[in-house]
Amino acid sequence: MPADKNPDPLALYVHWPFCVSKCPYCDFNSHVRDTVDQAAWRDALLADLAHEARELPGRTLGSIFFGGGTPSLMPPATVAAVLDAAEAAWGFAPGIEITLEANPSSVEAARFADLAAAGVNRVSLGLQALNDEALAFLSRAHDVAEGLGALDVAQEVFDRVSFDLIYARPDQSFGDWHAELTRALAFGTEHLSLYQLTVEPGTRFATEEREGRLLLPDQDRAADLFELTRETTARAGLPAYEISNHAKRGAESRHNLTYWRYGDYAGIGPGAHGRRRGHATQRRRKPENWIDAVARNGHGIEIEDRLTPGERATEAMLMGLRLAEGIDLARIADLGERPIELLVDTRRIDRLANQGLVALDGTRLRATDAGMPVLNAILADVVAVRETA
Repeated sequence: MPADKNPDPLALYVHWPFCVSKCPYCDFNSHVRDTVDQAAWRDALLADLAHEARELPGRTLGSIFFGGGTPSLMPPATVAAVLDAAEAAWGFAPGIEITLEANPSSVEAARFADLAAAGVNRVSLGLQALNDEALAFLSRAHDVAEGLGALDVAQEVFDRVSFDLIYARPDQSFGDWHAELTRALAFGTEHLSLYQLTVEPGTRFATEEREGRLLLPDQDRAADLFELTRETTARAGLPAYEISNHAKRGAESRHNLTYWRYGDYAGIGPGAHGRRRGHATQRRRKPENWIDAVARNGHGIEIEDRLTPGERATEAMLMGLRLAEGIDLARIADLGERPIELLVDTRRIDRLANQGLVALDGTRLRATDAGMPVLNAILADVVAVRETA
């Protein structure tokens, strides 16, 4: 296959599905393992990676992200092997970002130094709350003291550190959240992911909400908490660059920016998704099915679909309008291979702009601070893709 002429850095997502012991972070019992054949898994990941390298020749990696079940329990030797293979296949851009998700437990923190030595230079910690009662409500296995201990170790070991918190919890006052967020900002990390608590179908929270045992803030209160969050982080020098992500200038997650800016990314490992050269890929989700497929086919792909121009344009809009920088409508038109009027509802954009919910500067469209809390409604209003003229 000829070399890809796309000059933009490629991103690589590596999905490690396993929790080696039962824990509240794992949603799938089939992913819990007492033992894992590490050599077999390393070899399968390398084979899956080699397939993606053949599909995307001539590219340079700008970021790598290890995510999934409990990737911080991956053997450092496996992490190093994946990084070596990725560098040999594509080459690394200067200052490549290599992130690993980690639960803030003392067991995982004890492995941070070895993971850093293997090549990881950024960690994303799932603290989720700085309140023990809230952590119990969220079914987290760690308490605040253990979580902050892991954060201390991470800040000593890794060049870059991010952690997440969940707010808009039941009975959480403005004062409570402001105090918790202020405490979080005082730790000095360069990046925070701050998510409002949402209820997903089929979860314990969905059952409790249906039965009236879980009362979340109403839409107006949630919007006020969202505004408080953005104002507080901006004053601290970590403005929102995406609807739920806040960073110092230059410390944004390069890997996630690839997603939001609709760049190419390769995904390897069970259940991993990818977008490359106009194709959407999805690996087999169940670990055994994935590893069998790799042995049989040389890769773990279950689905590989060529996206239509309209689908690419829609995905780019849905992802890009999450960003404070917004989207370039000229690029959307190029992706959609048709005039922008067939991809967005320009009359509704004008109406939303008059309401102060979006701003249009030349071909650059973005949601305003007032529009971000109602972004889903804006997207439903603006996106108007038709596959045929």
